[in-house]
Amino acid sequence: MALQNKPPVAEDTIAAIATAWGEAGIAIVRLSGPAASAVAESLLTLPGPLSDIPPRFMKNTYLLDEKGDVIDQVLVVRFAPPRSYTGEEVVEIHTHGGTLVARKCLELMICGGARHAEPGEFTKRAFLSGRIDLTQAEAVLGIIRSRSEEALRAAARTLRGELASFARDIYDELLALSAKMEVGLDFPEEETPFLEDEELDHALQALRQSLEDLLDRCSTGLLLREGIRVAIVGRPNVGKSSLLNSLLKEARAIVTAIPGTTRDLIEEVLTYRGIPIRLVDTAGLGIPTDEVEAIGISRAEDAFQNADVRIWVADGSTPPTPFDREMADRIQNLVHVVAVNKSDLPPGKTGEGRTTEEIIAELLPESAILSISAKNGTGIEGLKDAVVSAIAGGGTLDSGLNASARQVEEIRSAIVSLRDASEALSSGMSQDLAGTCIGDARASMEKLIGISSDDSLLDYIFSQFCVGK
Repeated sequence: MALQNKPPVAEDTIAAIATAWGEAGIAIVRLSGPAASAVAESLLTLPGPLSDIPPRFMKNTYLLDEKGDVIDQVLVVRFAPPRSYTGEEVVEIHTHGGTLVARKCLELMICGGARHAEPGEFTKRAFLSGRIDLTQAEAVLGIIRSRSEEALRAAARTLRGELASFARDIYDELLALSAKMEVGLDFPEEETPFLEDEELDHALQALRQSLEDLLDRCSTGLLLREGIRVAIVGRPNVGKSSLLNSLLKEARAIVTAIPGTTRDLIEEVLTYRGIPIRLVDTAGLGIPTDEVEAIGISRAEDAFQNADVRIWVADGSTPPTPFDREMADRIQNLVHVVAVNKSDLPPGKTGEGRTTEEIIAELLPESAILSISAKNGTGIEGLKDAVVSAIAGGGTLDSGLNASARQVEEIRSAIVSLRDASEALSSGMSQDLAGTCIGDARASMEKLIGISSDDSLLDYIFSQFCVGK
């Protein structure tokens, strides 16, 4: 992304250890601010000023303590503004790995006039100086917190500017549309292009579709970042806990032939095809027999409602029950996969000879229904694929963009505002009201990109970073 070349915004110089604590090959201690070079020069045995060393060139030197004694052989590198990470003067001292020497180097920097950096302050300065926009700043956090390769790739796409580029294009179109409307409304007597309601509504629909596409990619990225929450649900003793163990390939949940063995939620995470899947094994749904079971069923209901995907486990070895019909009705409008368990046993049939799987297929003709055996592992890999496909809508997850819940909410808010604008036009209201709604959509996009952001929002975002980043 092109530099905005904003002037430096900080008057002080910050310092922090940029690498993890503990023994390692090297440790990096970072300075940023107007006095970065001066502070570093006071600690090192350099033949001249740091400015004599070309930017981005490593220089071998020695680190001195407050008495002037050598305490380590180090490398120093300078990054000149505006092409440093923060857009300011940045200096890094690379010491030998180890907590003591890195901490001593930081202590000497503070004594030399720098102050301790706050969490995320280096990245915050990069944003404030125009080096990156807010979507890229949050993508840095996405890279740090990535738990899978797919999440890492999504964060890298956003860091390269894909989210900002799409969002900026939409924002520019909203701005141009607002300007065209204002001209027509303010100077109706002039020979200026006036936007008819039909033309305006067509433009709103196109913009809304662009936002929907962006929302899909960002929602996918959010799932990759946070993981897909999958609730394993069904009536008691159908093999939910056995399925959890089979998916994890370990005996995580207690399995017995006694209905109601699972009383509370059991949560575990597995990574499949680079995607974190948060599995939640639940108590069997139904009528509770005691207070403890009632609490477990209540929590199971919460997990059922809040999941991204539900795996409904049905017992294929018994005839279909009224519960199966009730569950089919409850789940049909939610994202789900049906796992007909116990394929290792003879299928249960109705008096007419119909199996549970056939009945469910009739009740849910559009659903993914898989025959599995949690006991011997048959169909488990296909079930994992079905869960990923359910959340991807039949597509793939390789176009996801790293996004936070805040960013997804801003996109949704912009979509709602444009929908309100279209409804105002279809109701015969003036374009003034539609223009107000378009202005609300613009405001949401400004918050998304960071064109408009208050201090409390920035403090919240950057407080989630570690010190030194």
